[in-house]
Amino acid sequence: MALNLSSLLSSSIVRRQVPLIGAFCVLGFGLSNLYPFSKWGCVQSLPFPPILRSKLGTRSVQSTNIRMEASNKTVPSIVVYVTVPNKEAGKKLAESIIKEKLAACVNRVPGVESVYEWKGEIQTDSEELLIIKTRESLLEALTEHVKANHEYEVPEVISLPITGGNLQYLEWIKNTTRD
Repeated sequence: MALNLSSLLSSSIVRRQVPLIGAFCVLGFGLSNLYPFSKWGCVQSLPFPPILRSKLGTRSVQSTNIRMEASNKTVPSIVVYVTVPNKEAGKKLAESIIKEKLAACVNRVPGVESVYEWKGEIQTDSEELLIIKTRESLLEALTEHVKANHEYEVPEVISLPITGGNLQYLEWIKNTTRD
C-alpha cells in the first residue's frame, strides 16, 4: 500500500504538527540569540530525522549574527514596547517621544489584540504597539514620559537589549537621542 504525497500532507497529523514545528523554530532561534554561547541552531534542536538535521543545520546561528562591539561610536541600546489604546494615542505619544529626543525611532504597529487579566477579569482589547529604539540610559526618562502622557493606569513599558545589528543604525540611535 503506497502513500502519495498529497494524502500525507493533507493528513491531520501533519497539519497539527507543522505549526508546532514553526513555533519551535521561532522559539529556538530566539533562544539561540539570547544565549550566544550556544552552538545549536534552530534546525538542530528540532525533532527532524538526522539526515535533514545534518543538511539543514550545518551553519551555526551565532556565525550569522552581527554582534555589538565596544565602540565610542555606539552606546548600549534597547528596544522598548509600549501599547496604546488607539491610533490617535499612538501618534501623539510617538511624536512626543521623538520631539523630546527620548528615542531615535518609534514604529507604530496597528491591530494588536491583547488578552490580559485586570482587576480579576479577563480583558481583550484592540491596541496599537509602539516599538521604540533608544539608548539604555534613557529608559527611566522614557518610562516617566510614557506614564505622564498615557491614559492607562499602568502602561506597558518593557525593554529588551539590542545585542547587535547594523553599526550605522546603532550609531544613528546614539546621534539622534539626547545624552
